[in-house]
Amino acid sequence: MARDTTDQTPLSSVQDLTDYIAAGNKPRERFRIGTEHEKFAFFRADNSPVPYFGDASISALLTGLQKKNAWEPITDGGNIIGLAEQNGMGAISIEPGGQFELSGAPLETIHETCKESNQHLATLREIAEPMGIRFLGIGGSPKWTYAETPQMPKSRYEIMTRYMPKVGTQGLDMMYRTCTIQVNLDFSSEADMRKKMRVSMKLQSLATALFASSPFTEGKPNGLLSWRGDIWRDVDNRRAGLLDFTFRDDFGFRDYAEWALDAPMYFIVRDGRYHDCTHVTFRQFMNGALKGEVADPAPTMGDWTNHLSTLFPDVRLKRFLEMRGADGGPWRRICALPAFWVGLLYDDAALEAADELTKDWSFAEIGALRNAVPAEGLKAQFRGHPLFDMAREVIGISRAGLKARGRLNREGQDESIFLAPLEEVLAKKATLAEDLLSLYHGRWHGSVEPVFEDYQY
Repeated sequence: MARDTTDQTPLSSVQDLTDYIAAGNKPRERFRIGTEHEKFAFFRADNSPVPYFGDASISALLTGLQKKNAWEPITDGGNIIGLAEQNGMGAISIEPGGQFELSGAPLETIHETCKESNQHLATLREIAEPMGIRFLGIGGSPKWTYAETPQMPKSRYEIMTRYMPKVGTQGLDMMYRTCTIQVNLDFSSEADMRKKMRVSMKLQSLATALFASSPFTEGKPNGLLSWRGDIWRDVDNRRAGLLDFTFRDDFGFRDYAEWALDAPMYFIVRDGRYHDCTHVTFRQFMNGALKGEVADPAPTMGDWTNHLSTLFPDVRLKRFLEMRGADGGPWRRICALPAFWVGLLYDDAALEAADELTKDWSFAEIGALRNAVPAEGLKAQFRGHPLFDMAREVIGISRAGLKARGRLNREGQDESIFLAPLEEVLAKKATLAEDLLSLYHGRWHGSVEPVFEDYQY
């Protein structure tokens, strides 16, 4: 999220909060695809991280892009921390450790999404190359310690950095040393949201396995295929992970709002200043807990919108659904991740097939799979079979859904072409993480340094 919201509309009830989320309902013809991807910035000369300040820096990259694209700069304490497209459709932001993120515009097809990401990477290279900066596309920082990782001057991150060690063991690693690819997708009604949430929550661990690409930490194999997936097991379990109530037949917008109300807050923004609110839940805030602590203690719609952006379940509900399970990866995977989920969720027959496939999966089974996947990937067992078997079936459903959508490019190809990286994983029976480990033990001669050359954008 590039910009925190300051909508001053007052809030008076839980219904106001529920209605905000429900306003995301839209007719199918207005369904869009919003893809986000993060990457690590590094200096080509020595594979060191890029700091925020300086002539060759994160701030210089943002300033260069702002001049190139004429996007609106977003600032915090006088520092540029992001860019917003003038029509408000897309944004560029920085994650806590300087990870560079494109939050793509809501687009109609994966063809457009792939074009958008390629244009962004080409423009970014043009700005970065004279500074000796390149970008790495994998899910976890392979070399730098936490102490070596730069910290961005962003107020919400300062609050989170203080808070994370109080609520979990891996929150700081999540913030500073991981990258992801995510996709944001629409729903037409509460019932449509319910089915999409249920299916995608159950299948999120499969996405983690398919996109696993974080097997290194501080220059060595970490014993995992998705270090990022393992990190999310203990970040802050009051605001992250699997949500059992989303599997209920009567799950709705109100249930998610009630859950969000009882999650601790991070902050509120008043007159451009961030106030640390980690000691109260949003429900307590609604009940007057900040009276006497801040000048304007009444909750606003901007506070609620910002709060929703600080919750981290495997699938996040705002006015759309965010798929959050995948590691970052090379550019082809920036197109493959949205293709996987669009194929499953945007075609009625595919969504019904995926729902039928997963309908009797229990919360305990899904939790066990979520725990197994970071280390075992697609070799993790589910009901006596390796997850590879399930992956074939699910990718088949996605492929059928994309073909049924019939969105063709100029060459007459439908969107299923973007599943190719996942089909290669199935053909090789090896994830990208396993490819990286093979290189480490083979051609790279026990060094992670070549990853910066071989997997850069």
